[in-house]
Amino acid sequence: MFIETEGTPNPATLKFLPGQTILGDKTADFPDADAALISPLAEALFGLQGVTRVFLGGDFVAVTKSEEANWQSLKPQILGMLMEHLVAGRSILREGIALEAEDVDPADQEIVNQIKDLLDTRIRPAVAGDGGDIIFRGYRNGVVSLRMQGACAGCPSSTATLKHGIENMLKHYIPEVTSVTQAA
Repeated sequence: MFIETEGTPNPATLKFLPGQTILGDKTADFPDADAALISPLAEALFGLQGVTRVFLGGDFVAVTKSEEANWQSLKPQILGMLMEHLVAGRSILREGIALEAEDVDPADQEIVNQIKDLLDTRIRPAVAGDGGDIIFRGYRNGVVSLRMQGACAGCPSSTATLKHGIENMLKHYIPEVTSVTQAA
């Protein structure tokens, strides 16, 4: 198995590409070790000194390190752990994981479908390229609620991306959208 690595706009985050599916069409963000208890892979990565965040994407794993850690020593440890976990065929997520519910008025379903289509076709591929993801959390009274995950969650430019890039695009294509906010 050969695992490639890529930098991201967030210098504290590296993207690991094992050349196989990790979560397919789902993503999972683990901002700390407690959140990682639902993923044997993320839990193992948090066992490495210096790992502060783990994001599982469709075909990649993004790992964020602490300021004190350096990639020169941490990167080989992560590569070894990923290779061991994936070659052994261990599970990525524990069984029975429930996804968070979206906050949507059923009368707005057509608008929500348009928002999700734009997110999936124009925004998520670019964000995934940077080691993160953007998740739709809800739509009420013209306000779209999104959550930045992975490398994007800790990136200094994420607020600008959310407010200027994503909000402007959604408002351009969907006149009903009045603003975009970051979900907690």
